[in-house]
Amino acid sequence: MKNKLQFRPASACFLLLAFLSLAQINPSQAQEKEFNFSASLNSDQFFGFYPTFAGSYGFSDKTSFTFYGILWSGGTGGNWGNWTEFGIGANFAAGEGIDINPQIGVLGGNLLSSGTVGPSVFGDGIVPNLTINLNKAKTEGQLYFGYYAPLKDETFADGTTLAYIHYWVNYGFKASPFFSLGAHYEHLINSGGSNVATSTDVYQWLGPYVQFSDPNGGPFARFSFGTDLVDGNDSFFKLTTGFSF
Repeated sequence: MKNKLQFRPASACFLLLAFLSLAQINPSQAQEKEFNFSASLNSDQFFGFYPTFAGSYGFSDKTSFTFYGILWSGGTGGNWGNWTEFGIGANFAAGEGIDINPQIGVLGGNLLSSGTVGPSVFGDGIVPNLTINLNKAKTEGQLYFGYYAPLKDETFADGTTLAYIHYWVNYGFKASPFFSLGAHYEHLINSGGSNVATSTDVYQWLGPYVQFSDPNGGPFARFSFGTDLVDGNDSFFKLTTGFSF
């Protein structure tokens, strides 16, 4: 059946998370809350150029409502039906310098729902994801895991939809308030979608990174590079610059 939204448990989780996150924001306390927003520009040889943004609104000392967006349409993303990702979630302070941020996003485009052969649609897929951030006096790091699952079936030819697993981990040391360096590992898996037998490694990057940051918490620039462990691939590079407002 074509053009019918396939409701799954993840859809119900999305609605529940949105309700719970918003319900805890007390409008009468709005002036006491802290709003944070950041934007970044990213480039690598697989996704091309893709701006991102993220924001949070604190409703207690340890919890915040969060939202984010990824404009995958830049670079090679233009071939994926102007692929766009937007999501919401909540951030929880789990200790000194450690934050846990579960979120769930929804996609517009045609990469997952038709493998780029069908129309660009809202609800191309859903993205439950988790980010754990580490930011201490001398160390920094991040763990991300996201599952890109199709929500619609818009295929025209072989009836195949796509799904992806995307995760990374990096860890580094702050040599000074201005300069840090560490290691980055990132893995993208085409998990097969409607045909799990076609699961393949798209890339598997491993290498160092260097980062230069405003000691006052403003802009930063990070460059990661190294090898691609997938047979037939060679090396990788990833450049990011970000700004906090």
